[in-house]
Amino acid sequence: MQSQKSLLPCIEINPSVPAVGTVILLHGLGADGNDFVPLVDELHLPSELPLRFVFPNAPTRPVTINNGYVMPAWYDILSMNIDQRADQNGLNESVSALNQLIENEIKLGTPSNKIVLAGFHKARLWLSQRVYVTCNL
Repeated sequence: MQSQKSLLPCIEINPSVPAVGTVILLHGLGADGNDFVPLVDELHLPSELPLRFVFPNAPTRPVTINNGYVMPAWYDILSMNIDQRADQNGLNESVSALNQLIENEIKLGTPSNKIVLAGFHKARLWLSQRVYVTCNL
């Protein structure tokens, strides 16, 4: 039997009452989940919309277009050429890790149709689309 990988390290913000949904928000290259924590208060959500926020931290890895500098990145960016840009292995690892986060939210009681996966920058949007397509919910 294959053991489940540990979940990505995350910053979690829970409402004071049971959440009606979860927002998983992905940071951009070189950042981390802390970047979005102040956003929660700025949303001024009504009390009748208690949401759970999950801000995962990407693994650190060398990023080719940044001279191999090690930084938080969902995958290596190999080139400025859009057709050769993404490291497929790193992308697949991140998709798998994000699917695990979504599955964990479901195990915690959030229905899959009440989970929003969002992100910063075009690359996060592309990653979010890949997770949506590959998630077995």
